[in-house]
Amino acid sequence: MLGQFILRRLIVTVPLLLGVTLVTFMVSHVIPADPLMAILPERAANDPEIVRMYRERWGLDRSLPEQYLFYLRNLLRGDLGESYTSRRPVAQDLRERFPATVELALAAMLYAVAVGVTLGIVSAVWYERWIDHLARVIALVGVSLPVFWLGLLALQLFYANLRLLPGPGRIDPRLTAPPFRTGFYTIDSLLAGDLALFVNVISHLILPGMVLGSYAMGIIARMTRSALLDVLQADYIRTARAKGLAERRVVLGHALRNALIPTVTVIGLTFGSLLAGAVLTETIFAWPGIGRYAVDAAMKLDLPAVLGVTLLIAVVYVTINFVTDILYGVLDPRIRAQ
Repeated sequence: MLGQFILRRLIVTVPLLLGVTLVTFMVSHVIPADPLMAILPERAANDPEIVRMYRERWGLDRSLPEQYLFYLRNLLRGDLGESYTSRRPVAQDLRERFPATVELALAAMLYAVAVGVTLGIVSAVWYERWIDHLARVIALVGVSLPVFWLGLLALQLFYANLRLLPGPGRIDPRLTAPPFRTGFYTIDSLLAGDLALFVNVISHLILPGMVLGSYAMGIIARMTRSALLDVLQADYIRTARAKGLAERRVVLGHALRNALIPTVTVIGLTFGSLLAGAVLTETIFAWPGIGRYAVDAAMKLDLPAVLGVTLLIAVVYVTINFVTDILYGVLDPRIRAQ
């Protein structure tokens, strides 16, 4: 039964990804601008022979359906095309930059889960008391503040004024990046045996991680509070209290486990949005991830790079949704039977 459920979800995933490639390809190619005019120097752009040569090289002289079929054929071979600006395969650019974004998103998610779940528990246990109101205000601030404003404020306060945390970048400018093995500086610095560099990498993750995870923190806090309040009214919780169990054991050992089921779903979906929403955070903190890469590519009409980033984020979203659907099916047999 579970195998058939997974197979059905896999079958749905294939046309979904195909639709993503079609929509993103059409949207990127209906822009009323010529990418060659944005890339070539003025002298080369005024030479018809050079323009014709580059159109043939990148397939821009073909019709739109031909370009899309050519793109799909290369995609099946794992070829995302060549970036117009870096002159390198897009897959290679993404392979070097994606670990930086994932590392930042993981730091943001760690902050969001730790602070969000704690605030949700505190808020539910001390319902309608001053600490509940304070926790709800913190969650509301996390959800409401724009990321770009929060990022600039955090840099000004903790870096420029108080000098408590380092500024933009993955490491200090005086340090050398660890040898590339995984692309994750935290892992690569440990593999290189450089503990000082590892500490520096962690310190550089704190500010952008908090800024990027602020919205997710607010969502998780409100979801945890709401779910925990419902569970604390259940009959089995009253029974546990009637047996004389300590309130701490009732909340953490009995109520929280059930209350976290919807929260786990939100955490999974939020992680995908953190990857896609890192554009502003990476731009403010000069973080060399795919968000900043996408902004540069969009400004220079680098269509293969834009398509590559969009497809990568779509695959991450679809994968997370796929895993979430499977978890739903495992937890609830009624969904598997539908």
